Amino acid sequence: MASRLSRQPGAGPTAGSIRRRTWQNVTVGNPTATRPPQPWTAPTASDPVATTLRLPGSKSMTARALVLSALAGGPSTLGGPLRARDTELMAGGLRALGAHVSISDDDRWLVRPHRLVGPAHVDVGLAGTVMRFLPPVAGLAEGRVTFDGDPQARVRPLGPLIGALRSLGVRIHTPATGSLPLTVLGTGRVAGGEVVIDASASSQLVSGLLLAGPRFDRGVVVRHEGPPVPSAPHLRMTVQMLRAAGAAVDDSVPDVWAVEPGPLSGRGWEIEPDLSGAVPFFAAALVTGGEVTLQGWPRSSMQPVEQLRTLLHRMGGEVTLTTSGLTVRGTGTVHGLDADLSDVSELTPALTALAMLADSPSRLTGVGHIRGHETDRIAALAREFAALGADITESADGLEIHPRPLRGGTFRTYADHRMAHAAAVAGLAVPGIEVDDVACTSKTMPEFPALWSGMVTGKS
Repeated sequence: MASRLSRQPGAGPTAGSIRRRTWQNVTVGNPTATRPPQPWTAPTASDPVATTLRLPGSKSMTARALVLSALAGGPSTLGGPLRARDTELMAGGLRALGAHVSISDDDRWLVRPHRLVGPAHVDVGLAGTVMRFLPPVAGLAEGRVTFDGDPQARVRPLGPLIGALRSLGVRIHTPATGSLPLTVLGTGRVAGGEVVIDASASSQLVSGLLLAGPRFDRGVVVRHEGPPVPSAPHLRMTVQMLRAAGAAVDDSVPDVWAVEPGPLSGRGWEIEPDLSGAVPFFAAALVTGGEVTLQGWPRSSMQPVEQLRTLLHRMGGEVTLTTSGLTVRGTGTVHGLDADLSDVSELTPALTALAMLADSPSRLTGVGHIRGHETDRIAALAREFAALGADITESADGLEIHPRPLRGGTFRTYADHRMAHAAAVAGLAVPGIEVDDVACTSKTMPEFPALWSGMVTGKS
């Protein structure tokens, strides 16, 4: 298969000409993944992948379930949660505020709510969910609660949330930049009411207010004013999970969300497999002309599976949902894509890598807000792929790619797990891509390097 390793964009293996490897029933969830040696060479595929995966739960659902459980009136369980750095930081932050959060069982976590108190310190790491969901919760605590995290976390957008909380009656001390580190001086209650916010930088700015809203004295009405709020499916997930916990939520008016005050119920949460975590593996099916199945996928999902299905189909994949799970098949030929990814911006890095290997140009737009994620993802993707020989141009809100042969080289991640995913996808077809810090994938999937290498080599 040497010819495929350096193939021109769009060229791929012919169906049936290559022995298919099968790697079945891999389960992810070991919390003690060892940091692999650095750098990590992304493995190049010599065969179409044929893999069945059972991935851990959705990061987004796990984070929301933890917060709602800590604010409920009784105990809750989380079945099939994601154990990774972001969710462990969320559990640790809630524990610091007084909730009992047991994560000793990988398959079922237990949350028992207690009175929220300070003094406490919350380490947000680089997790947007922690830095945006827990300050509103800290306003309900009695006492001083400090927040800080990784150096990169201090440049992530927080100003609109801080301003909104202040207008709702929460005392907060912050640097002049309106960012981390910050201190919430909680009084045990938040007045609540109506607030206007520009959430165009992140839907998490709205979700953080909504999740704590039922515990505010007057509930909360959040009115967005500004450019469109990105990642609409995540806001729909927030609303659905609030309702499942017993909250009354009105989202019938565009850009307005009203949550009435009232108790939240403890309950059992069954967390769906993480769709965002599965996307690089689905991309591998397209690149190699293989087949990847994600087991345990529900018939009705809170995650944007239909948007993903449409995008992968347009790029040359076939997506089906059966009793076996969610399956993606590829032909080995990837098509270019012109798409607005504003609702599914987490897919941008993996789709950018796919576009590098396509048979026609791609234009990805609507993702200007990802400049404020773990790193400026637009600039980082353009810089790193250009260093490998790509013809890639960044705009204010996206990327334009004209496929041409890539070469190996060092691919920097900037501590961003999605950058490592992009490098891994490209490495399937381009030998010699070395990822400078693949351990950053522990943010959402500690076992990613071993899981990925096992898929490519056919060894579990």
